[in-house]
Amino acid sequence: MNIFQCDNCGQPVYFDNHRCEGCGAVLGFYPSRHSFKAICQRDGVWLSDTPPDREVLFCENHSHGACNWLVDAKGCERFCLSCRLNRTIPPLHIAENLEAWRSIERGKRRLIYSLMRLGLPLKSKTEDAENGLAFDFLSEDAVGPNDGPVFTGHLNGLITLNIAEADPAHREKARLSMGEAYRTIIGHFRHEVGHYYWERLVYPEPDTLGGCRALFGDERRDYGEALDVYYRNGPVNNWQEQYLSAYSSAHPWEDWAETWAHYMHLLDIVETAHAFGMRLAPDLENMRHLSLQTTVDPFGGTDIDSILSAALPLTLAVNSLNRGMGQPDIYPFVLPPPVVEKLRFIHELVRRKGI
Repeated sequence: MNIFQCDNCGQPVYFDNHRCEGCGAVLGFYPSRHSFKAICQRDGVWLSDTPPDREVLFCENHSHGACNWLVDAKGCERFCLSCRLNRTIPPLHIAENLEAWRSIERGKRRLIYSLMRLGLPLKSKTEDAENGLAFDFLSEDAVGPNDGPVFTGHLNGLITLNIAEADPAHREKARLSMGEAYRTIIGHFRHEVGHYYWERLVYPEPDTLGGCRALFGDERRDYGEALDVYYRNGPVNNWQEQYLSAYSSAHPWEDWAETWAHYMHLLDIVETAHAFGMRLAPDLENMRHLSLQTTVDPFGGTDIDSILSAALPLTLAVNSLNRGMGQPDIYPFVLPPPVVEKLRFIHELVRRKGI
């Protein structure tokens, strides 16, 4: 994630800020400019504080404390690009649902920010019913008695998320029961949107599909049967030599989605380091590969090898910081050579289709 600042006083602000902690200015994020704008109300109209004055509105979900993005007042949209993708939100009269939904929206906005930076196709199902993207955020207290539990997943451009994932205790219990090294809201979003972009970027093009199968395997293998085998018997032997995670070995679609999510993790890590101008120079002999003298902008046409070279020392550093605080590794992954080639395939595909 980039560093943002209040354009009224220059104070650094977080991506989720609604107000500047320095000068108190009301802030909104302008997606088309990837920046925060200080805004003020004059005669009932919101205007950006910096010239040229422009009439803006907060996204409708700002009234619920669930969004800080802006839309053009003279346009026809009242929901921002991120919130327009919502098909279903949980019943908000339940206080726990409102807090969970706010947390989920924070993660989704980070996802949408990265997809915009990548320049990938991003249309709602209202705009494109067949190929668009949509989100259902469901709570089990709103599901009928015959509907069964809510499962997080993707189907034909619709991403469903059980809002219980916003509860850290629920998420940790699920992480342990599933034997996962990592489970977060943003991780869910990045994984499920990977399934979506497989359908949009890979499947329609025979040459791309052939290259994908050569690396990830043949997705025509029965998906339901493959998952049954995985949950019954566990991952394949020595999965660490070929896959990013145990779950990646279940089926080629899951290998793709896990690798896609990881690709987006890496972009975020390296973009943050680039924005902060981070440098690393550990006082170790024969450890030049752990030095980071220059950072790279992962959205600036950088090759995957440069991104990975920057990510390695960064992840070692943040893991060491976490261990010093008695916390688990923030980045619990190892990248064997086959996974690097899968990341390379995704990076080159994204560069052709987006940035």
